[in-house]
Amino acid sequence: MKTDPIDVLIVGAGASGAAVAWSLADTKMRIVCMDQGGTPDPTQFPANFMDWEERRNGPDHISPNIRKAPSDYPINDDGSPIKVVNYNGVGGGTVLFAGHFPRLHPSDFKVKTLDGVADDWPIDYQTLEPFFAINDRMMGVSGLPGDTAYPADRNNQMPPVPLGKSGEALAKGFNKLGWHWWPSDVAIATQPYDGRAQCINLGACLWGCAQGAKGSTDVTYWPHAKRAGVELWEHCRVSQILVGDDGMAEGVLYFDKDGVEHKAEAHVVIMAANGVGTPRLLLNSTSKQFPDGLANSSGLVGRNLMFHPYSFTEGVFDYPVDGARGPLKSIWSHEFYETDPDRDFVRGYMFEAARGRPPVNAALAGYEWGTLPWGEGHHDAFRKLNDRIMAFCAICEDLPELHNRVTLDPDQTDANGIPVPKIDYTLSENSEKMLEHSAARATDILNAAGATEVHAGYPIVYAGWHLLGTAKMGLDPETSVVNDWGRSHDVKNLFIVDGSVFVTSGGLNPTSTIQANALYVADQMKRRLANLFD
Repeated sequence: MKTDPIDVLIVGAGASGAAVAWSLADTKMRIVCMDQGGTPDPTQFPANFMDWEERRNGPDHISPNIRKAPSDYPINDDGSPIKVVNYNGVGGGTVLFAGHFPRLHPSDFKVKTLDGVADDWPIDYQTLEPFFAINDRMMGVSGLPGDTAYPADRNNQMPPVPLGKSGEALAKGFNKLGWHWWPSDVAIATQPYDGRAQCINLGACLWGCAQGAKGSTDVTYWPHAKRAGVELWEHCRVSQILVGDDGMAEGVLYFDKDGVEHKAEAHVVIMAANGVGTPRLLLNSTSKQFPDGLANSSGLVGRNLMFHPYSFTEGVFDYPVDGARGPLKSIWSHEFYETDPDRDFVRGYMFEAARGRPPVNAALAGYEWGTLPWGEGHHDAFRKLNDRIMAFCAICEDLPELHNRVTLDPDQTDANGIPVPKIDYTLSENSEKMLEHSAARATDILNAAGATEVHAGYPIVYAGWHLLGTAKMGLDPETSVVNDWGRSHDVKNLFIVDGSVFVTSGGLNPTSTIQANALYVADQMKRRLANLFD
C-alpha cells in the first residue's frame, strides 16, 4: 500500500461505493476504497455445484447471521419481523440481488406534496435522470423501451430477457384483467457486453452469477475504476471515523484480515456501507465534539429505517413452466404503484414476476402448504408441484418512522470487538394493508393466468435487502443528516452516498437510484472542488 496521503477514502465497495469511486477517478486524486470482504470468486458460487439448493441454505445463505463468513458481522435483528440480508465484500448487495433495475418514479420524490406523508426529497427525478442514464450504461441494462411507468424511454443497452413460459402465462393474466405489465429492466447481459458474457440461464442469480452476466459492481464498475487508478483495499474492517479538534474528519481506524488495527488518514471520507453499516459506524464514532455519534446533531442517524416489506404469492399450474430456468425476473407491473384514494393505504407497490421454484424448494413449499404428504401419494403430489409453480413478489413502499431504527447493541460485538448493529423495526398499519392488498391482487392475476391453486404469504422474513433511510437527506440540519448533495451538515468533509440518505423508499428495488444518486454526489463534489468545504 502507498504511504502518500489519501485524498478520498471510501468505506464500502458495493453499489454506491463503486459508482462514486469510478466517477471521482477522473479528478486524478488519490482515491482509496476499503471493504471488509474480498472480491468474490465466481467459481465458488452455488450455481457451480450440484447441491446448489442446499448450499444456499447454509454457507451461501443471504443472511450474514446464518452464512457467518469471515467478512460478515452479526446483526441483532431479533426485534424485527424482517431480517437483514446483505453481502460483505466487493460488489456488496449487488452480488446477491436479482438484477432487477427499476428507477424511483417522479412521484417518489414528492410524497409530502402529493400524499401528505413523510417528506419531499430536496432533489427530484429530473436531477438524477442523466445519472440514471450513465449508470444504465455502466451496469449494462437489458429491457424493452417504451414503458409508460417513466417520463421518458430508457435507452436500454440490450434486449430484454426472454419472458419464458411463466412470463408469457402471467402476462396473459394481466391482459385479462386490463392491468399494466412490461418486460423487466434488468442489469443482466442478454448479449456480450463490456467484457461480460451473456446470461446462460443458470437460474441462481440471488447467490452470485457464476457466468458474470449479472451486473454486480465487482464486474461492472470496479474493473474500470481500478484501471483509472482507484485503490481497492480488501479485508479492511473500518471501526471508527476519526475527527480532529476542528470537527473535520481525519480518516478512519480499521482492522486488517489478521486483526491488526491501523489508522488511515484522509482529506475526505465517503460512507457507502449501506443503511445498516453506515449508521453503525457513525454511531460508533463518538468524540468530545460528537458524543452521540458522528454527524448526529439531528439525532436522526440510525432512525427512519425502511426495509420494503414483501408479499410472495404463488400459483400451481397443470403444465411445465420452466420456472427455475433463466433470470429470476421476467415481467413487472406498476399498476398499483401510485396512491389511489379508493384504497385504505397511501402510496403503493410494484409487482415482480418470479419464475418459480427449483425442485428442493418446490418440495419444501409443498410441505409448508400441506399439499405434499410424507409417505403414500408423495411422488404424485410432488410431480404436481415440480416445475409447475409461478410466483409474484410485491415490493411494498415502506414509509419512514422514527421508531424503526439501527442502534449499537450494548452486549454483542463482532470478531474485532466492534459493537454490532441492533435492529428495531415494526410493520406499520399502512404496510400491513398494502401487503394484504398486494397478495389479493396477485391471487387475481394467478387465477386469471390459469392457476389450479394459489398460496400467499407475507411479510417475507429474509427480505431485508433494501436498507434505507438511516441518514436522511434534506436541507434543514435539524431534520436531516446530509444536505441535498450528500455532504454531512455537521462534518464538511464527510459524505454519505448509500441508501441511508433516502428520504422515502418508493416501492421497488432501489439499487438503480442509489447508484444514480452516488454519481450525482460525485458530480457535485467535482463541480465544487475549489470550495468543497465552504
